[in-house]
Amino acid sequence: MADIHVAENLWSTGMLPEGILERWFVADGVRVQAGEAVAAVRIGEALHDIASPAAGRLLVLASVNEVVDPGCIIAEVHA
Repeated sequence: MADIHVAENLWSTGMLPEGILERWFVADGVRVQAGEAVAAVRIGEALHDIASPAAGRLLVLASVNEVVDPGCIIAEVHA
């Protein structure tokens, strides 16, 4: 199993607000490839794609429009 998290380095300063999970590109339960963009997160004015670190079946843990913090886990990938 591999966690999909929102990288802390997406917050360039401590002054930015929390992020928002804008949308999922892949549905829960679908197989994904390593490096595949699976979600989009908005932090301030910027929209960032979040990629899967491994290949496997996606297990979504966070909902669209959910508030995300640096490093939070939004999904898991199971082999």
